[in-house]
Amino acid sequence: MGDAAVGARSGREGEEHRGRPGEAAGPAADDFVASGNGSPTGDGSPTGGGDGPGDGQPPTAQGGPGDGTPQAKQPRSFWKELPILIGIALVLALLIKTFLVQAFSIPSDSMQNTLQQGDRVLVDKLTPWFGSEPERGEVVVFHDPDNWLAGEPTPDPNPLQKVLSWIGLMPSAEEKDLIKRVVGVGGDTIECKGTGPLKVNGVALNEPYVYPGNTPCSQDDQGGQFKVKVPEGHIWVMGDHRQNSRDSRYNQADRNDGFVPVDKVVGRAVVIAWPINRWTNLPVPDTFDQPGLAAGSSSAAVLAAAPQGLALAGAVPLVLWRRRRYGAGEARREG
Repeated sequence: MGDAAVGARSGREGEEHRGRPGEAAGPAADDFVASGNGSPTGDGSPTGGGDGPGDGQPPTAQGGPGDGTPQAKQPRSFWKELPILIGIALVLALLIKTFLVQAFSIPSDSMQNTLQQGDRVLVDKLTPWFGSEPERGEVVVFHDPDNWLAGEPTPDPNPLQKVLSWIGLMPSAEEKDLIKRVVGVGGDTIECKGTGPLKVNGVALNEPYVYPGNTPCSQDDQGGQFKVKVPEGHIWVMGDHRQNSRDSRYNQADRNDGFVPVDKVVGRAVVIAWPINRWTNLPVPDTFDQPGLAAGSSSAAVLAAAPQGLALAGAVPLVLWRRRRYGAGEARREG
């Protein structure tokens, strides 16, 4: 007898055996194990051959633990996710502090009244990465060029403060940084006589940011009276509290002659972020926009002269060519 007959007989025998007590179940039990469709029916009895593949119906969608059906993952608890979130936040804070913005705390009164002791400022560290250099009038933070802070008291932060400061979640605890205003860049001539005014390339500055009661220039023999020319790649800095600031004037005996190398500049202070009642930006004062202020800068002089020089260089060959062409035309007409 063919395969079809065998299959039919097995089905009938299965029905007969199921009704006989004490006899083992036939192919229906094997179908249950192999298909994985052994979930109980609504009345509590296991599914039989009628629900298995033997009757031509597809297997049910419900799967057991061993049938390879993907199970929905349970979401992690908040406490398991928290260390990951903290790690991501710390990495982002470190990247922001390294490449974008860093907070600094003002430790002294040398920049009054622009900045008060205890202010927190945010310093732009991004633009220097693109080759931007300090400009006149900007308030900048820079690393100590040559022991300017000798003898100054420095706080001793605890380990937690050091870590948070290093990451950027707290103002920098690095007390080897200073903050001053740029009054001269490479090529500028800076001069102070008597009590002032301060002159840049012969142009007198009107300095409303100078601390009330101070004079723009200090009358002393320790550096308050000076006339210097800023070398390229350096800046000349002064505090707004002129009679209470140990700046470029009083460090002319160091290895840089009081000038600050541009590569020591951390970035420009752009905003006072704390306390809230002093929240404001730090723009460049209008006095640094005066006409002729940059006339003494060698780079500015080169840039100013370049267009005229190029125009003259291009005009000379054109004039000569036109003269030669005109002379050749005259010769042909005479011939």
